[in-house]
Amino acid sequence: MDRRRRVSDLLDDEGIGRLPVADPDDRADGRLRATGRRSGTRVKTAGRLLYDSMNVRVRGAVPPAPFLSARDLLLTEHSLDHPVEVEVRDDPDERTWAAHYDDRHVLNVSRQAATSAMARELALHELAHMVRHEQGHPSHTQSTREALYLALAGQSVEKRRVTHCYQIANHMRDIYADDITLSVGPTDKLVAYLESSLAAAVADAPAPARPGGSWGSMPPLDPGATVTGDGTTPAGPASPPGGLLNGESVRPLTAGADPDITAVNAAFALALVERHDLVDDDHRLYDLAHAAASDAPGVSLAGFKRRFAALGDDPSESEFRKSLVETARAYVTAGDRAAD
Repeated sequence: MDRRRRVSDLLDDEGIGRLPVADPDDRADGRLRATGRRSGTRVKTAGRLLYDSMNVRVRGAVPPAPFLSARDLLLTEHSLDHPVEVEVRDDPDERTWAAHYDDRHVLNVSRQAATSAMARELALHELAHMVRHEQGHPSHTQSTREALYLALAGQSVEKRRVTHCYQIANHMRDIYADDITLSVGPTDKLVAYLESSLAAAVADAPAPARPGGSWGSMPPLDPGATVTGDGTTPAGPASPPGGLLNGESVRPLTAGADPDITAVNAAFALALVERHDLVDDDHRLYDLAHAAASDAPGVSLAGFKRRFAALGDDPSESEFRKSLVETARAYVTAGDRAAD
């Protein structure tokens, strides 16, 4: 069967519509919508309730310290109007993702990630997504589905490439969340995570590329929730335990080590570290990125890095939509050229 389908069919596909991406238009029962920012705190752990100063409640028998520490880091420059509930799930493969309701945010995380050495960094990244959501930042209010309709209208596109476009949209949201994360938290673990994750993806590059990657389906949502965060991306091969922003392989840079999206992920990593001046020019990350690019000759590493780097600090809705549309279109077009 031809794996290339009409874009409208793919975007309406149940699997695509429930990908764990920071898309405010991923709707359950047609009632998802955006919400608001900060409060006081109940922390639940191992059957008892503790009370603190800003709303972070941990549901599950795990230490609340990493989540409270992330809250304290966030409070040095930002705040949230709505309380945060941390739902700890037993499935070690559970991705980290956030849902936003009218009266609260919910951070979903595996027990393995919640007890890893990177739990604080994971939580801080998700809190940053919540801040952007409450701010009504265009990166977190723009529907990915709408942007992809604009970008790909009239084209026939492989399902895996539409899936990759959602990951690209999530990278663009992560740029803005990480502007907050890196302004209040440490940077060394992020760089180590980017390096090890990209190295694993390059080493695992298949021949030929595996279509589709390892996304899986988003867990069912309660009515009234909006999904963001990594949010957001699929588990990559051999992601480091507790990898930054994903705890236990929950927010990796790879999608089954597909060479094309790995090259885009490498461009994202370079754009992020250069945006915050995190590494020197001779850092190993550059060698890994060029290795990734050599495995995907149809994808321009420099071009996608430039697109991620060009994202302004405070874009208008139309500016962010234009950037997302153009970036998605460039990726699909690159795939068509490679196929030719």
